[in-house]
Amino acid sequence: MDPITDKLVDGFQQLVIQLIVNCKKRGIDMQPYFTLRDPYTQAKLWRQSRTSFEVQKKIDELKSKNAHFLAHCIESVGKQYGPHVTNAIPGLSWHQWGEAVDSVWIVNKKAEWSTQKTINGLNGYMVYADEAKKLGLEAGFYWPKFKDSPHVQYRKAASPLVQLSIIQIDHEMEKRFSK
Repeated sequence: MDPITDKLVDGFQQLVIQLIVNCKKRGIDMQPYFTLRDPYTQAKLWRQSRTSFEVQKKIDELKSKNAHFLAHCIESVGKQYGPHVTNAIPGLSWHQWGEAVDSVWIVNKKAEWSTQKTINGLNGYMVYADEAKKLGLEAGFYWPKFKDSPHVQYRKAASPLVQLSIIQIDHEMEKRFSK
């Protein structure tokens, strides 16, 4: 077993292993680097590229909906700097549920992040997304608004909000991840 994929929910774990094997069969080496992500890490990623005003507005909104743990996660990580990498606040990414994986394309033993580069007519992220789709997984490569080429998730739903209320998500995240 791979310690990275060990943190995924059972049904998804087997599919991710098969996804990586299927990519290899097509000559593409994809390496998972992020699976289960705690809500504090998600908060750091979400805060990147957002203004203090946007951050405070989201904290206030969560508190008004009694999602105090999620608000705490965003508030406690402090200012973050960097590129925009996610639209999902803590609890609303499938990473916190063990149902998402981010993988990087490995070329000549180095990380390749380009979605344009091809080798033998193939782009690693396109192959990864195609193979994920064949397995019934949702690939961020195909998202119409915010493309997330390294991202694949178990469910088609954008977030857990399709099944759970923000309060239920807040309670579950606190139960799983409170420090």
